[in-house]
Amino acid sequence: MKRLPNLDVLRFFLATMVLIYHVPKLCESQGLPYFNDAPIFQRGIEAVYMFFVLSGFLIIRLIYRAKQKGTFSIKNFYMRRVLRIFPLYYLVLCFGFFFYWVLLPSVGIAYDNNYPFWNAFGLSVFFFPNISASLYEPGGILEILWSIGIEEQFYLMIAPLLFLIRTKKVLLFLSILVLVYLVMFHWEELYFLRKYQMVYFYLFGGGIIAILEEQGRLQFLKRSALIPLGILTATVLYFTTNWLMLPTYEGKHLLTLVLFCLFVHTLAHNHRGVTISSPLLNYFGNISYGIYMYHAIVLNFVVFIFLKGDLATTIGSTTTIIMTQLITFVLTLLVAHMSYRYFETYFLNLKSKFRK
Repeated sequence: MKRLPNLDVLRFFLATMVLIYHVPKLCESQGLPYFNDAPIFQRGIEAVYMFFVLSGFLIIRLIYRAKQKGTFSIKNFYMRRVLRIFPLYYLVLCFGFFFYWVLLPSVGIAYDNNYPFWNAFGLSVFFFPNISASLYEPGGILEILWSIGIEEQFYLMIAPLLFLIRTKKVLLFLSILVLVYLVMFHWEELYFLRKYQMVYFYLFGGGIIAILEEQGRLQFLKRSALIPLGILTATVLYFTTNWLMLPTYEGKHLLTLVLFCLFVHTLAHNHRGVTISSPLLNYFGNISYGIYMYHAIVLNFVVFIFLKGDLATTIGSTTTIIMTQLITFVLTLLVAHMSYRYFETYFLNLKSKFRK
């Protein structure tokens, strides 16, 4: 299947936004100088939400196209997801528990692991790291896995659901599902959906916009260059200002769902020949999963070095703020590159055996 333009680069930018969101948080908790006053440093969660929209857009598009051709295989779908997600997920998961339960105590760094190890480990192993992160707060390296858990839960749901639904009914089914789930998510009695960040409506919403495009129902968005320009402008404003931050939880989710779906569609299908792609940026997009998964490990290492060497006192607050961001970013890129080339690629090459 031909790759859609701009989306690999979008992955890279979103992973980078999550990284710059976490750097000042850890620096603040460890007493290092930090800066997070600009809105762009506060949009890490929203960047993950757009990741969800993008995943739903691509995965449901893939399933829908396969159903149209009569070639959709649940077995192949799951094997491809396992080969892409599991190796790095379980590597970081095991390292995270080793880091907090073994490595830190062994070097004399106190970390309060005041939760049952096997409960947290079991939840994380069996696709519920979002619940573990909420209940136990096991540490940043493990807590970022919550979003991978949401994606894994989505994969477990979407394949059998769409396998059973007739192709002509998929759009109607997803539309009803999103509307019902949005109500359920914000219903007070179902508070655990919010507590455990079960924001599946972003993934389903991405699928809806993909199917609408496949069915040719979004041509009205392509009639004027002002429409994609307006969507792009609104998205940039959302991440760089507070102008579009709505006061209610429900309003925020509805706005971001619609805006992010339109933005992903614009980049993929309505960019009017303007692309942000380049070989280097596309490669960074390819390793964006590693950027997301490794950045918390690298950040802990960088902060440790700054604390151990008392570098903030030596180089000053402003330089510390710049250098912690820059060094974390560069080292994360390096680690993600090495992981992609020497670890992940082996499993990615196996995916071809399960491609229809």
